[in-house]
Amino acid sequence: MVPEQLADRPLTQPHPSRLPTTHPAYDEIIARHAAAMESGESGYADPVTGFFVMTAACHADRGFCCGNGCRHCPYVT
Repeated sequence: MVPEQLADRPLTQPHPSRLPTTHPAYDEIIARHAAAMESGESGYADPVTGFFVMTAACHADRGFCCGNGCRHCPYVT
């Protein structure tokens, strides 16, 4: 399988359709995502739901979009 092209934005920046800047927990989500990426973890606990959320780096390492609408999908343009 040929890896997909990553979107033209930093892995730390989710697409606004997946996480709008107006989301009430936006700052906390971005902070948790950044901490997980810096520590090399594959994800973090969502501050609102407690669900496990994969980082953009984890998705990028997979090499393709799974089509599940992931918050930090690095392939969404």
